[in-house]
Amino acid sequence: MAANGQVTVTQRVDAGELRAFATRVLEATGVPHQDSFLVADSLVQADLWGHSSHGVLRLPWYVARLRTGVMATVTDPDTLVDTGPLLLLDGKDGIGQVLTERARVEAVARARQFGIGAVGVRNSNHFGTAMYYTRRAAADGCVSMLTTNASPAMAPWGGKAKVLGTNPWSLGAPYGDKVVAVDIANTAVARGKIYLARQKGEPVPDTWALSPDGAPTTDAAEAVHGVILPMAGHKGYAITFMMDVLSGALTGSKVGTGVHGPYEADKPSGCGHLMLAIDVATLGSADEFNASVVALVDEVKSAPLAQGFDEIVYPGELEDRAERANLAAGGVCLPGQTCIDLTQLADETGVPLTV
Repeated sequence: MAANGQVTVTQRVDAGELRAFATRVLEATGVPHQDSFLVADSLVQADLWGHSSHGVLRLPWYVARLRTGVMATVTDPDTLVDTGPLLLLDGKDGIGQVLTERARVEAVARARQFGIGAVGVRNSNHFGTAMYYTRRAAADGCVSMLTTNASPAMAPWGGKAKVLGTNPWSLGAPYGDKVVAVDIANTAVARGKIYLARQKGEPVPDTWALSPDGAPTTDAAEAVHGVILPMAGHKGYAITFMMDVLSGALTGSKVGTGVHGPYEADKPSGCGHLMLAIDVATLGSADEFNASVVALVDEVKSAPLAQGFDEIVYPGELEDRAERANLAAGGVCLPGQTCIDLTQLADETGVPLTV
């Protein structure tokens, strides 16, 4: 156990068992089976990809929000605008994963019909890992982009108060029977990674965040309550700002400090998303597109290596490798504190869990 009281031991858990457990926990909280499975799959998939900050660590947060009613157990969005290629949904505080998957399906269908599909979602909730949806759209033959805004974590460039969220975004594209994909938070690090470090009792780099008094810190607990720094200085701040415009202002959702996070059990989120899909085949030959992406990957990976590097990877390759490695090893590796939190959920819901 770490000095801050957090459990540092990790345990490997079968991905299928973990997915089934999370599904049953959400069902016990009142979420329909299909929606429960989607949320569970998104969380376990994040763990398999090596992004534990967005994995089942977040399940207790979701359950707490469902119990208070600030996130609806039954997701039933209303259509506000439908022009054909453009759709705007009111999520009515539904589950973020369910709303975003609906946006992905609609965007892809409209892209196939019109060449491009754009779906905005207002009044949503945290949707997990953005790459989960852009990879699915890419597998459907579309180049895709997904943006969202989030609760305040970053100060505007030159300031010291939390105003903007990490406001992540993802891009995905087909690549043969695989995909190329990137998922980026505009802060130096996704906030979930700081929560994960706090769970593990580990320090964080002093380039990730400032303490509440504005000083660089390596203490994850201080960083959670402080300010996360932008990536690339003023550039990260500017991108974050524009993602709030696309995700919040454009969809009619909350912006800036009006957005609340998944770890706040009693406050409606108010966040918004924008999902874009462009059908590759509409613009020309899908085979020619794939050949171009293959050539680009080959050229990038064959570039001379800089000192200290063993290879060059394309966007999304590390996640694919991590998933294969985790499955081969018997499942996902969960921090000890996450296991404790999930065991508590099991006790509260009557859903058995063996970890």
